[in-house]
Amino acid sequence: MNKFQTRSIEKLKTERIIGHISGKEKGPTLVLFGGIHGNEPSGVEALEHVFEQLKGSELQIKGSIIGIKGNIPALLKKKRFLDDDLNRIWTHSGIDKIEQRDQKELSVEENELIFIYQLISDIFKTEPAPYYFIDFHTTSSPTLPFITINDALINREFARLFPVPVILGIEEYLEGPMLSYINEKGYVAIGFESGQHFTEEAVTNSISFIWLALIFAGIIDKEEVPDYKKHRNVLSAAAKGNTIFYEIIHRHRITEADNFKMFPGFSSFDKLPKGITLANHNGEEITAYKDTIVFMPLYQVQGEEGFFLIRPIPLWILSFSAFLRRIKFDYFLASLPG
Repeated sequence: MNKFQTRSIEKLKTERIIGHISGKEKGPTLVLFGGIHGNEPSGVEALEHVFEQLKGSELQIKGSIIGIKGNIPALLKKKRFLDDDLNRIWTHSGIDKIEQRDQKELSVEENELIFIYQLISDIFKTEPAPYYFIDFHTTSSPTLPFITINDALINREFARLFPVPVILGIEEYLEGPMLSYINEKGYVAIGFESGQHFTEEAVTNSISFIWLALIFAGIIDKEEVPDYKKHRNVLSAAAKGNTIFYEIIHRHRITEADNFKMFPGFSSFDKLPKGITLANHNGEEITAYKDTIVFMPLYQVQGEEGFFLIRPIPLWILSFSAFLRRIKFDYFLASLPG
């Protein structure tokens, strides 16, 4: 028997499903994940809050809304992960290997992947398309709320509807994120980082983001949500009016064997002058090699990225690159000699 079928979907739903609401009218399916990292419970709290509100409302829902809890053992321990980072093992080859092994030999996070994979597979079989996937996270440092996406046009078009900054191309620097695996199947998949770990603001921002996602995905009409402007204003204020698209230009990678310490006082989206000292890595001071913007500085024990550096993308470049993709200009370049 396939390892992904070792547990019934009923058992999985009991453990995993925060909420599942299907409307009377046909529509899309919105799948929302919280707690893929165990030290980031804000998404779970926000989803529980919104599903309680939805159950007691008379809103006309089109399609389906599903909330899924991520790394349950790590959430109970309030740790990012116990054996492996659950958001770094979603590769095709990795999943194939997990499927071929005995379940007793799997790590905690590999078992969690199996359960979530089964749920996603079941959603594709039983719920209507189109599909929208959103993964809720928080960061170890203070930050504006922001969206991360694989740089696909369907992701860009959905992400730009929200009044927060958007980070493009993170998949080029990370191996095995869950959303990259989903996005490769051709579905909208975005991450939302709502704020710093364990803060009330992170939960509030996630709640507002969920309501806007329900509207922008076409599951609930904007006119039916009396707090639409409030939710939009909450996110806009938290983001300080920043709706810029950024791209990552540098990832400072670290391993478990490294001794890395980010110097205090840095927050995501801080503008930094060339030469400022950022961190100490194995006894060596790390400085900014140019005027830049820091992103997701690490202030926790677990993690594979000490920090990123980013830069804004002009709107005309975004529009031009979208045009070239739509006319499949890359196919033309590939046909040229060399």
